[in-house]
This record gives sequence, C-alpha cells and structure tokens, in this order.
Amino acid sequence: VQLQASGGGLVQAGGSLRLSCAASGNIFRLLAVGWYRQAPGKQRELVALITSIASTSYADSVKGRFTASRDNDKNTVFLQMNSLKPEDTGVYYCNMGVNWRKPGDYWGQGTLVTVSS
Repeated sequence: VQLQASGGGLVQAGGSLRLSCAASGNIFRLLAVGWYRQAPGKQRELVALITSIASTSYADSVKGRFTASRDNDKNTVFLQMNSLKPEDTGVYYCNMGVNWRKPGDYWGQGTLVTVSS
C-alpha cells in the first residue's frame, strides 16, 4: 500500500487549501484515514480522522475549520482547510489504519502547508 499526499502550499492567514491523499491497493475503503500535522519543532499530531464509513472527528484546534472527506471509488481522502491560521503551518501526512490512540501502518510522504500572517 502506498499513500501520496498533495495540495500543500503557501497561503495567507484566513485562506484555504485542499489536501489530497491518494492510496493504492484494495484495502483503502476498509480503513480509517487520518491527517497528521507536524509543526516545526513539535511532535506529529492527529488533526482529522475519517472512518471507512465516512464518519469524521477532529482535534479541537481545527474543529469547525477543517473537513475531511473521502472518495472510495478514487481511493482518495481529502482535507479541506478553511480559515487557516499561522499555527496551522506544518507538514501534513496522511495515515491509513489510524485511530485516535495510535497511527496505522501506512504513511504518505507529507505535504508542506505554510500559512503566513
């Protein structure tokens, strides 16, 4: 299984970005996918999770601003990020097989999001 994250970039505070995570393999639709963020000098943290049946949950820091979705026909998960803040800056990774206690076995390579003030 391979995961390919994309969609990062530089955006001003208040702006929006949409991240994508494309997966190979047939087990994609069976597993939850999470979006982790690693800010400079900080530990990687889970910010959004979408289950195999598209139930979503979010860290308090992004709740109401970020929305996870998935297209199982395209083996892709999305993270719509609105009202971005400078503290959202970091490398975003997708992870497959995740739950809120621990990550799954499959990681994407990360995509950098930079939010300028």
